[in-house]
Amino acid sequence: MDTHQTAYIEEAREILTELETSLLELEERPDDMELIGRVFRALHTIKGSGAMFGFDEIATFTHHVETAFDLVRSGELTVSSDLINLTLAARDEIRKMLEDHGNRSEEDQQTADEILINIKHLTQGTKGEKAAPENTSKSGSPPPKPRAPLPEVKGKLATFRVSFKPTPEILLTGTNPILLLQELAELGECTIIIGNEAIPPLTEINPELCYVYWEVILTTRSGENAIKDVFIFVEDCSEIRIDLIDEDLDPDDDTQHKKLGEILVDRNVLSASELSNCLAKQKRIGEVLVEANLASNDAIDNALAEQNHLTKVRQKHKDHAETSTIRVEAGRLDNLVDLVGELVTLQARLSQKALRENDPDLISISEEADRLTAELRNNAMSIRMLPIGDTFSKFRRLVRDLSKGLGKQIVMTTEGEDTELDKTVIDKLNDPMVHLIRNCIDHGIEMPEEREAAGKPPQGTVHLKAFHSGANVYLQITDDGKGLDAEAIRAKAVEKNLLSADATPPESELFALIFAPGFSTAKTVSDVSGRGVGMDVVKRNIDALRGTIELESNKGTGTTVTLKLPLTLAIIDGLLVQIDTGFFVIPLTAVEECLELTRQEARLAQERNMISFRGEIFSYISLREMFGCKGEPPPLEKVVVVEVNGSRIGMGLDSVIGQHQTVIKSLSKVYQNITGLSGATILGDGTVALILDIPQLVHCAEIERRGG
Repeated sequence: MDTHQTAYIEEAREILTELETSLLELEERPDDMELIGRVFRALHTIKGSGAMFGFDEIATFTHHVETAFDLVRSGELTVSSDLINLTLAARDEIRKMLEDHGNRSEEDQQTADEILINIKHLTQGTKGEKAAPENTSKSGSPPPKPRAPLPEVKGKLATFRVSFKPTPEILLTGTNPILLLQELAELGECTIIIGNEAIPPLTEINPELCYVYWEVILTTRSGENAIKDVFIFVEDCSEIRIDLIDEDLDPDDDTQHKKLGEILVDRNVLSASELSNCLAKQKRIGEVLVEANLASNDAIDNALAEQNHLTKVRQKHKDHAETSTIRVEAGRLDNLVDLVGELVTLQARLSQKALRENDPDLISISEEADRLTAELRNNAMSIRMLPIGDTFSKFRRLVRDLSKGLGKQIVMTTEGEDTELDKTVIDKLNDPMVHLIRNCIDHGIEMPEEREAAGKPPQGTVHLKAFHSGANVYLQITDDGKGLDAEAIRAKAVEKNLLSADATPPESELFALIFAPGFSTAKTVSDVSGRGVGMDVVKRNIDALRGTIELESNKGTGTTVTLKLPLTLAIIDGLLVQIDTGFFVIPLTAVEECLELTRQEARLAQERNMISFRGEIFSYISLREMFGCKGEPPPLEKVVVVEVNGSRIGMGLDSVIGQHQTVIKSLSKVYQNITGLSGATILGDGTVALILDIPQLVHCAEIERRGG
């Protein structure tokens, strides 16, 4: 598969995700013309680019779905539940076609045919019914050209200058620029200008190369994003610029538009001073500029065409700057972060060398390199940051389909969609989030009649919330269902020997038992849940992300699951400490403060497993004892106070060296199952320091104290 087909598949996947989100929103607001336009444009882009890059089956299939939404836009067809269901099914089928390109089975084809037949039934009786060919089961030639300018959608009427300069080799990829210009013309009233000054003499022409470019003056209500969608699959092999040159059309406004010279200055053909010098002459500005060799006849003609277009549509001028973007493979970003990590380690070595040598010049260089390395690290990490809203939107379909399958009425709401998180963390969040949302829908939210009997609205709510706190991100999944039944959980825990019959643990510990393997209070096994498989996997996956999970529930009102996750998994700020002869790193996000104990105070704290500080009593863990260190403890013991699951815990150790930028290295398979360690890092002198997993260490200490 060539690079252009690969690019099409990647772009189409993104468009399909946007299509699903738009369809789910349209189901809630079926009269929203902007949403209808978004759905149509998504289908139109997939269809047009599919035909361009050899995905004829996708183009033909999508054409029929697009036809239905063309009828919706023209008012001949209404948005119904059946249309939404069929379009979502068609969206899933298009994704299968992308994945199975060139390897479709008869069963897959039959599914696609059934979808198209049902869509045709929906469109029967409308004027556009004849647009669909009789035989819909076979992929044929690309769909016919659009028949007329598209109906206007909501939005301000604006005029854009679109510069489309493809590379000469664009024709070799199978791309037809004319089709793109035709698609652009659908968006509104346009004037197309061809730039042909680069065409060589006939004897030197290569018929497989493109020597021309196009400038299009387009007046449309569709907006800049619709224009970008036209070129979405050729932006890597073309120079594309979109400038907003006028907006807010008022037919009664007599404001004079820019003159020819002003347009040429705006296009950077000449400078303002050169224009002023030429205006001093008593000739028409176009003739003067040509005679002065400051602009070609083609440039003058192009500028006049733009001036005439603006005069015709009578619009006000406003400059608009375009933000450019570039697509980069995730693997390259991972390599960049790895290299930055190596640079951070090298910088630590440089800092140590500078301090040992006590050379002012070397120390100055080291400090400057440290500052630049920190900036590079922050920039490299920010590139991998993505808004969590893209992940939230994927779950709307899950909530919709599960609620319909269980006969429940459930809506999903979100908050904090702009909260950013490392892409690596986001990728590993999908499965845990799916399990948690499925449990909310199946176990938490009641049937409509049961909710009404309890004085609740028949429609339940699943609320997803994200927010930053320090170097962590918190994700909360809240439902307004019946909440957790503490007694049922306790009875199940006793039955599975997870709890003694006379034990009375607090609710927080009782709820934590849900994450034990095989634990389930469901009385029946369904397709959604009840086998006790899932919550233990969720806990294991969150632990692997160095995160924590907490449950809060009130019987009859609902449950909240809170996930606490690190912003990134690659480089963290840590507190470097020493225990005996070994070096360890404690993630700085868990550290609250440090204090000192005399040997007598440390011995007393160790005997009681408690420590008193500033009038507060909290648990104490001696890491020397836990790690079995044989050496002599220091006269003054350092205690690092950490926060775990809302509780303060003091961890006794030998010395605190200071803050350290920690590049996380994975442990080998031999050491991966060691409890209490989450990785390792390399210090400036080449020494390896182990990164402590604080929640696991605390859990192990609690088990040991209970005699487990």
